[in-house]
Order: sequence, then C-alpha cells, then structure tokens
Amino acid sequence: MENQEGTQQPHLVLAHKLFLLTHHDVQDIEKVRLKEEVLTAIKSDDMVPLYETLVAESLLERDQSLLDSMRVKNEEELNKLDEKIADAEENLGESEVREAHLAKSLFYIRIGDKDKALEQLKVTEGKTVAVGQRMDLVFYTLQLAFFYMDFDLISKSIDKAKNLFEEGGDWERKNRLKVYEGLYCLSTRNFKKAADLFLDSISTFTTYELFPYDTFIFYTVLTSIISLDRVSLKQKVVDAPEILTVIGKIPHLSEFLNSLYDCQYKSFFSAFAGLTEQIKLDRYLHPHFRYYMREVRTVVYSQFLESYKSVTIEAMAKAFGVTVEFIDLELSRFIAAGKLHCKIDKVAGVLETNRPDAKNALYQATIKQGDFLLNRIQKLSRVIDL
Repeated sequence: MENQEGTQQPHLVLAHKLFLLTHHDVQDIEKVRLKEEVLTAIKSDDMVPLYETLVAESLLERDQSLLDSMRVKNEEELNKLDEKIADAEENLGESEVREAHLAKSLFYIRIGDKDKALEQLKVTEGKTVAVGQRMDLVFYTLQLAFFYMDFDLISKSIDKAKNLFEEGGDWERKNRLKVYEGLYCLSTRNFKKAADLFLDSISTFTTYELFPYDTFIFYTVLTSIISLDRVSLKQKVVDAPEILTVIGKIPHLSEFLNSLYDCQYKSFFSAFAGLTEQIKLDRYLHPHFRYYMREVRTVVYSQFLESYKSVTIEAMAKAFGVTVEFIDLELSRFIAAGKLHCKIDKVAGVLETNRPDAKNALYQATIKQGDFLLNRIQKLSRVIDL
C-alpha cells in the first residue's frame, strides 16, 4: 500500500469499482467494463483471497488455471519474504528485521488477505520503536479497514493513533489523521464533525492515498452546507481560496454552494439535481443519500422562511421553481417531523412561521428543572423524617 504523493491508493480505487459493480443504478454495459478492470487489478496483484470471495458472490467467473497460477506466485513470494526475515534475524540489525517484517505485511495487504495482514502488522509493530513508524503502521491498518469498510477497526485504529500522538509525532501525520477521521465521520453520518475536521485540514492536505484533492473539496463543501451557519459558511467555504481554486472543476458544486448562499433557490435546486448522481454513486455517501437529501432541503427551506413572518405557498413555489402541490407536500412532511417551525394555512394558501423563542425556551427549561429539584427535595425530606 505504498503510494506516491498525489496518487490514490490502488486498493481503494479497486474498492470503489467493486462498489459500482454491485450498484443497481450503474448500467450493465458499464458493469462489463468495471468487471474487466477489477479482474485486471486482481491479476496484477495476485489477489487470491479477494478473487475467491468475488467468485463466491457470483461477481466473477471461476478460472481454476488463473487461481492456481496466482497461488503459486504467492507461495513463491512468501517463501522469499520468510527467507529475508530469517536472514535479517540471523545476520542483520533490528532495523533490517523490522523492514523484512513490514515487507511481509505489505505483501498480505497487496493480495487482500485481511486477517493475515493485521496479524503481520502486529508482529511488525512489536519490532518498531519510533512513534512515526508505528503511526505509519496505523495508517496501513486504516487503509485496509476502509477497503473492507470495517468501522470497528477504523474506530479502534483512530483511537490508537491519537494515543500514539501523546507520545510524540509530527504535524504532517497529525494532519493526515484528521482526514482519516473526517472520512470515518462522513461514513458514519457524523457530518458536523467531518466538516470541522476537513476544514481544519484544507490548507495542509497531503492524504492523497485516500482520495484526490478534488474529492476532498467535494466532501468538505457537502458536509459544510448542512453543518455551518451562514456566517461560518461564508468565511470558511464560500470565500476560502483553497476551495475557490478547485470548486469549478467539480460539476454543479460551485452553483450548489453559491446559489444557496446568494438565496437563488431555483438555481440551487437545479444544481442539487445535478449533484444527486455523484452522491448516489459515492462509496462513502451512498448509504446516507436519503438522509443527506432531507438535511439539505431542511437547510434551504429554513433559510427561505427565516426572512418571513408569513408568505404565500405560491410565492415559495415560484422561488424554488416547483409546483404549489410539491411545496405543500414537502413542507407538511418536514413540519410533522419537527424540522421546520411553521404552519400551513391551507385555506388562505399561506405559510406562517412560528420560530421558537430562545429566552422563552430557557425559561420553560428552568421551570422544569426547578420542579424536578423540588420533588427530589420532598422525597429526601420524607426519608430523613423516617
């Protein structure tokens, strides 16, 4: 899993292709091309465990001669690696022994043998003293975990990395970890934390092994839109020079962001429709597609209604470029779910906002807590009297 700067880790590219191969929205002719590319990647790295898994899932056809050929190559390479380890332990120093064990770990990662890779990484860690090198082993584990979308392993590895940083560690690795944690938060629907971590890393991004910089900006903008208030969005995203240099390369994203901030709701819905396909076909965002769609609409409807005490449904439908029936149905769902603070006067065709009063809410909460405390004191006094 070694990578050059600016190059995405090949196994994560393969993981995305495998995701698309099982996606029902991808056309059959595209899946034929994807299947060929997956098989080519498996052959080039002799990925026997992954090949057997895909055959069992009927994603690839079984080719016994190919399987036997890959197994022979793996056995030959494994024997060479074991010989290097034995030679290093007998004739060389601790550094060379560690390097030999690391090579074996990377071999298991390359062929897609998760269990043996994790086992060998633990062995390598036992031979490693420097904090930076131990951190690199955690990054290898995280890349492996993201390939299999093993969230338990990702969470434990991130916690382990944070503990290692307490012993020391350079800023470059700390910044890389923020992106890994941000991707974990994105994948587990913690969009607020993901946005904060991505924005912290925007000027120091070097985590090209996970995804290209364009993709990083794509995730940063999407998470920020549903997490930040208007002032923060303007400062950290809309006017951010790092985002401005890249956002134009990503279809619909600039219009999506700027039309929301500029209150051009018709353009916003148009750009949003263009982005839905990208979100749906993204390996990390796909499970949260419906949730994200709801959250974005909540943000944009709330922003529109913020300016009015009351507004006609027809005026709102015109602003968004949709029908009155669509807006009526949309808002009724969001109001029922407690996402929007307004009510619909169907007879007059008017929306009346009833934004919660923060001071009144605080007063009510204080009264409730006071009642609760008095009840506890009364119960305690009865116990003392007895």
